Amino acid sequence: MEEPFVKPLAIVKTLLANGHEAYFVGGSVRDLLLHRDIGDIDIATSALPSEVQKLFSKTIDVGAVHGTIIVVYDGTPFEVTTFRSEDNYKDFRRPDQVNFILSLEEDLKRRDFTMNAIAMSVEGKFIDPFNGKEAIERKLIQTVGNPYERFKEDALRMFRAVRFVSQLGFVIVEETKAAIKEYSYLLEHVSVERITVEFEKLMFGRYTEQALELLTQTDIYKCLPGLQDKRDKLTKSGSYHWNSLKEKSEYWTLLLSVLEVRDSATFLKKWKLPNKLINQVNYNLNGIEKVKDHGWSTLLLYGLGIESSVQIQRIISILSKEDPETKIKEIEEIYENLPIKQRSELAINGQDLLVWSNKTPGPWIAKVIEEVEEEVLLGKVENDKEGIKEWLLHCNLL
Repeated sequence: MEEPFVKPLAIVKTLLANGHEAYFVGGSVRDLLLHRDIGDIDIATSALPSEVQKLFSKTIDVGAVHGTIIVVYDGTPFEVTTFRSEDNYKDFRRPDQVNFILSLEEDLKRRDFTMNAIAMSVEGKFIDPFNGKEAIERKLIQTVGNPYERFKEDALRMFRAVRFVSQLGFVIVEETKAAIKEYSYLLEHVSVERITVEFEKLMFGRYTEQALELLTQTDIYKCLPGLQDKRDKLTKSGSYHWNSLKEKSEYWTLLLSVLEVRDSATFLKKWKLPNKLINQVNYNLNGIEKVKDHGWSTLLLYGLGIESSVQIQRIISILSKEDPETKIKEIEEIYENLPIKQRSELAINGQDLLVWSNKTPGPWIAKVIEEVEEEVLLGKVENDKEGIKEWLLHCNLL
């Protein structure tokens, strides 16, 4: 058994020892077959939620009514869900009725794509009633059964299909793709928060370019916040090297730059993004405009700070379809050689000015400090207390 499965293996064995069926299921099995890093490991079992709770000393009820219990084993949480079938999805998201069942195959049948409908036994044997292994080998994204039914059950599955294209580089089979295009409007029933999670995963994928193109081909873009009139620009965004980006704020900054969004704050709020991220994106966008207008300077680099300056240059390079690393290295070297990197490093402060001038406190202090800061950064004055005092007296600034 592969290393990530060793710890949760004890949970499966406990369920088996008590007369229940239990298997590893879902994304962890898929990623094992793909030789990808394995994230959360989920377990499906014939045991009822109440039975799961009795078997383990530490559990968390996160949705027993839908069959899910978190089992905390050796400090790590694992999701254990009872085999189930689902009926009547009136809101295109959640089932009105969940039925606990004893059939693994019926449980796998309710899942979204064949590559995610594979189970693995405690011996490492794969249970694959819907040919998910073949789909993985052929790099195909295909729904379990009728795609129209699967997407009516949970409309977000359509977005997940495109997101998997970005992450895996797979191709959506034609029948599934046609169903997405026909039913894409159902995404209007999905919460913005769930859409945003999937969209960010899409942007972070290795094959973002293909996925962004699919958003327009399938009409999904029409249901995304602020993108209804951005079809051409969204298509164009697929021509940039998204894989060169590092931070979440960079992805959103590049997107807004390509889409030519004027009111970035309003746009980002529609996606329910946190204020800290919105502020960083706006800061990046403003910095990009300053660099475009005046180029890089010592004062601009100092004012923006190294973290934002690197983000800004990376995005500018990607927009220019150039390798960003050479220019970023230049910026980092310039920043490293700055005489000061923040105002607190100045050899003087406001108290010094008051002592030297015998004046009363006022706005003049901040103005003089700013002038000193600029002269030090430009190399016209050494960052030395006596030298700065002499320069201030010479310029009649005291």
